[in-house]
This record gives sequence, structure tokens and C-alpha cells, in this order.
Amino acid sequence: MNPISAPFSVLLLAGGQGSRMGGQDKGLVRLHGKPFIAHLAEIVRPLTDDLLISCNRNQPMYAPYCDRTLCDDTQDFPGPLAGILKGLQTARHQWLMVFPCDAPCIDQALIQHIATFISDTNPHPAMIRQGTQWQPMFSLIPTALLPAFEAAWQSGERSLMTILKQHDVIAIDCDENDPRLQNVNTPQQLHILHHN
Repeated sequence: MNPISAPFSVLLLAGGQGSRMGGQDKGLVRLHGKPFIAHLAEIVRPLTDDLLISCNRNQPMYAPYCDRTLCDDTQDFPGPLAGILKGLQTARHQWLMVFPCDAPCIDQALIQHIATFISDTNPHPAMIRQGTQWQPMFSLIPTALLPAFEAAWQSGERSLMTILKQHDVIAIDCDENDPRLQNVNTPQQLHILHHN
């Protein structure tokens, strides 16, 4: 692992239906007066010159926060793997760092830690692990794996974790209670975060 990493692209996943949030576009849900996506962009923006947002609706509202918005090739919300495929196809750099839009508490220290897993000599994907629980939506993927991802997609695979584990994924171990990795999936979780 390199102490100073190579440049990397960042993909923020905001392409889901938000079903547990009452159908709201989760990236645009507001926390402390700003949409989730604004919190994420503020943290990520200084660390990359290639910030991508996967969003299947409200593209004009996401556009100010990134370099490019991406849309799935199919319009039936096929899941995060579709957005990641688009990110791997579009990324300007050889590494793509992935975060979900409903994790507004990530910080630059976490991003910089993940970036230390970038390696030219050992280009394996890396994924956050909390205890025994893997977190595929917090991952680092070499764009060289695009053909493998496309082949898996064509074969019917839809699980990002399955594909990552097929390619000797490296664990980025984090504390099981690390607040930076909190996903806000429901109005109840949002209410708790608002009052913390």
C-alpha cells in the first residue's frame, strides 16, 4: 500500500428508489438544512478531480455537486451494480471509490484511509468490513475490472459483494460502531441523526 495514493475517481450512488424513505430521492433528503449529497460532496470534492453521481432522477438537482451525473442504461432501478458499471465505464482514473448517498457522515480521514489501499503492484478491489459484516457500498475498485464486471452482469449477477469477493477483495477493517459508516435509510434514522 502506498502512503501517497494515485489519483482516484469517486462515485456517489444516488440511483435507488428510496423505498424505505417513503420513495424520496435519498440523496436530496435534507440534514441540517442541506441535502445528503451536499454533505458528501463537500467532503469528497477536495480529494478528487473526478466526482461522479449515479442518479436516475432529478439529474439537474445533482449536477451542481459533481463533474458528471450518470444514469443507468435501464430505467427499472436495477440496483447499485448498474450504477457502479456506469461509473467504471466513465471514470477518468484507474481507481473508483464508491460511497452510498445515504451515508452523510463520512469524513476525509476515511477517504484517505481507503485511498491507501490503491496499489499498482497489487490491483485488487478493497471493501470496508465491520467485524464480520462487509460493506460493499463502501469500496475501492480498479477500473481494470470493468470487463469482469460487465461479464458478471451479462451472466445475471446483481450482487456487488459477490463480484468483489471473486476478485480477492482486500478488507478495510473499521470499528463495528464507526459512526461515519451509518446509513440513513428510514425517516426514523433521519430523525435520530437530526437530533445528534
